[in-house]
Amino acid sequence: MKKALVMLASAIAMSGAFAQTPAPAAAPASASAPAAKAGHERNVEDRIAYLHTQLKITSAQESQWNAFADVMRNNGQTMGQLFQQRKASGNLSAIDDMKQYADITQAHADGMKKLVDAFDPLYSSFSPEQKKLADVTFHQPGGVAGGGRAQHHGKRAGKAAPASDADVKP
Repeated sequence: MKKALVMLASAIAMSGAFAQTPAPAAAPASASAPAAKAGHERNVEDRIAYLHTQLKITSAQESQWNAFADVMRNNGQTMGQLFQQRKASGNLSAIDDMKQYADITQAHADGMKKLVDAFDPLYSSFSPEQKKLADVTFHQPGGVAGGGRAQHHGKRAGKAAPASDADVKP
């Protein structure tokens, strides 16, 4: 259960970094990989659109914004591929499971570094009002994670948090 929560938090973190909108409902088990991919891509695009509006991006900031949005898309694609590989792996040995999780964790860290590097020039171009909006938006529960940061004892905070740990399905 704990492993599933960590995996879920990682997936949410990279699929829509910086957004406060809840993740869409999970696709049915019978859904094909292309259909699941389309939903994941739509979720990333929804988060990009949300942030564009929330941060009041101006036409003068579009080039920096587009670079940032492209990193979000690339990070989401990378994490989506890694999680698809993990799902397709089936029954792994403990060491292979740990290695695969280490790869996901490293990809997450690398993606966040790229995201910070892309966000820095955009943030520098912000007006004082936009900086305040960004500071509030990214500091709220769920900020970077997008769907709720993991807190003590695996509980989540934010708008999309379940009412209790019992509401989280493995």
